[in-house]
Amino acid sequence: MKSVITTIISAADAAGRFPTSSDLESVQGNIQRSAARLEAAEKLGGNYEAVVKEGGDACFSKYSYLKNPGEAGDTPEKIAKCYRDVDHYMRLINYSLIVGGTGPLDEWGIAGAREVYKTLNLPTGAYVAAFKFMRDRICTPRDMSSQAGVEYVTALDYVINSLS
Repeated sequence: MKSVITTIISAADAAGRFPTSSDLESVQGNIQRSAARLEAAEKLGGNYEAVVKEGGDACFSKYSYLKNPGEAGDTPEKIAKCYRDVDHYMRLINYSLIVGGTGPLDEWGIAGAREVYKTLNLPTGAYVAAFKFMRDRICTPRDMSSQAGVEYVTALDYVINSLS
């Protein structure tokens, strides 16, 4: 699984060199932020059901037409699948927070996602709306420390930008 550390080591190995001081500074910065990332992962893991429900509700509130006949959420089963997809991305965000890199998101959530959604006629904008709601809803220190909030928001922004 790709993380900042494995990416740096792989790049140095591919170039046949030792990691540079700049590489090591990146690793050190990643390690220094690890406590905040783990806090964000713990808070998300402890409350993910509510987070997913609120995000999905916000999506269907903004795009209420999705429940119309012939749309992506026109049956209870399709609506449940939309919530399932949001849940899937939130788990990948959680994993990415733990490993300190975007590897889980890149490998299991981003690669080909837009093409799949386009093929299935699922609007990525609706998912983006859910993730933006979750990003904008975060409140520090109510939900987590400010640094943990930064890590969480950064992960959400990565998904938002990838699906936009």
